[in-house]
Amino acid sequence: MPIRNIWIVIALLGGSVCAPAQWLNYPARGTPRTKDGKPILSAPTPRRDGRPDLSGVWEADRSPQNEIEHLLPEKQNGLGEDFPTKYFLDILSDFKPEATPLLPSVAAALTLSRTTVRKDNPGVHCLPRGAPPMGDTIPEPFKLVQTPDLIVMLIEDGTNFRQIYTDGRKLPEDPTPSWFGYSVGKWEGDTLMVDTIGFNDRGWLDAVGHTRSEAMHVTERFHRRDFGHMDLQVTLDDPKTFTKPVTVKFSMSLQPDGDVLELFCSEDEKDLAHSVNK
Repeated sequence: MPIRNIWIVIALLGGSVCAPAQWLNYPARGTPRTKDGKPILSAPTPRRDGRPDLSGVWEADRSPQNEIEHLLPEKQNGLGEDFPTKYFLDILSDFKPEATPLLPSVAAALTLSRTTVRKDNPGVHCLPRGAPPMGDTIPEPFKLVQTPDLIVMLIEDGTNFRQIYTDGRKLPEDPTPSWFGYSVGKWEGDTLMVDTIGFNDRGWLDAVGHTRSEAMHVTERFHRRDFGHMDLQVTLDDPKTFTKPVTVKFSMSLQPDGDVLELFCSEDEKDLAHSVNK
């Protein structure tokens, strides 16, 4: 399925207004370092109460250029020199067009919506983009703050947040649909498994415009393999969107001595929605 004008969608990420850097490059306490002060990202995984400590500022690793250029018309990348993970562009990028696991009705609706992809993009309307899986793949940093009973995800894009409860509670039986859903986590060895339900049907899964239904169930598996690297597996189970569950795997890197900043869509851009697609 061809992707048109996706570079414009990606360029919208730079349309927000952010605060000046304040505590960037401030040496973080507890970071292993070389004699000249450089962080040792290959050091052992830090632990808290016997569990891996996922705390830190993280960002999804970029995909190899040869895996991503075919997703960009005329190889134009609205992010400049940086390339995101391919799943940010298209969560179904591992599938051939003829094998896409979209329900026929969803695929037909997506084809029709290609001409309005910019107008319908939640980011154009200053709506949240940080819900999983897009919040995991978006080329902006996020901060994890781990406590014994709760992990908080502070998402720079839109200055949003998620709460992942690890206190043993169960998912709600009749959740009120929301942008970020309801998340509970539990440890399976050194891997944190997070279940999230209760989404609304207004969010996008990627930049190209794959949507979700209120029936979507997201399972994330976070595994911090050393101090500076974490693997993430995301499974999307949405029987009203997909013919089968979809699983993607990618890695994330710690942003040592980094921080998240305010990034608000404060201009409430209105013109792009009325522009003519080419």
